[in-house]
Amino acid sequence: MDGIDNIFKNNEKWVKDKLSLDPDYFTNLNKGQHPEFLYIGCSDSRVTAEELMGLEPGDVFVHRNIANLVNNIDLNVMSVVNYGVKHLLVKNIIVCGHYSCGGIKAAMQAKDLGILNPWLRNIRDVYRLHKEELNNIENEEARYDRLVELNVQEQCVNLIKTAVVQQAYKERGLLVHGWVFDIHTGKLIDLKIDFPKILENIMEIYKLD
Repeated sequence: MDGIDNIFKNNEKWVKDKLSLDPDYFTNLNKGQHPEFLYIGCSDSRVTAEELMGLEPGDVFVHRNIANLVNNIDLNVMSVVNYGVKHLLVKNIIVCGHYSCGGIKAAMQAKDLGILNPWLRNIRDVYRLHKEELNNIENEEARYDRLVELNVQEQCVNLIKTAVVQQAYKERGLLVHGWVFDIHTGKLIDLKIDFPKILENIMEIYKLD
């Protein structure tokens, strides 16, 4: 129970530290949330959201799952996207992957992983779309890293396919960003996803008025 006890001790210290800096901190936090960002990241315990961006509670609306997937039939992530865009009116959606991602590595192995199989199939589909490029990368770790980046790119595309994102872009300039957290250095890498270009390229098939 030491680990659990430490969490509550840490919480007490955190509360004291916050109140020492701002006596009204929790009163203001209770007034509601108005985050500018929706962050969709990996569940990996090494990759937090607010901390790696240097932000505070209330600044980021967060959804995390294995390998930061945006599956359009996953009601969990779609509910978060809908609420964040339509009700919280976030200005930016960030899909953030990370190097040394266990989900990416698991998807590249020919193993039956039970209930994880249908989830990891989404990553294998990304590999299939970019098979030629990935197979030309001889170094295995470099291939993993590139798949991490391509997975982020394809999850951004999945976001751009949705009606709620298309409408918010048209009405108020919502943008989608693809990032990778380099776990070796602690730095965030902007993959510079060209949101308008991707939207233009897919509009013939995925335009939803």
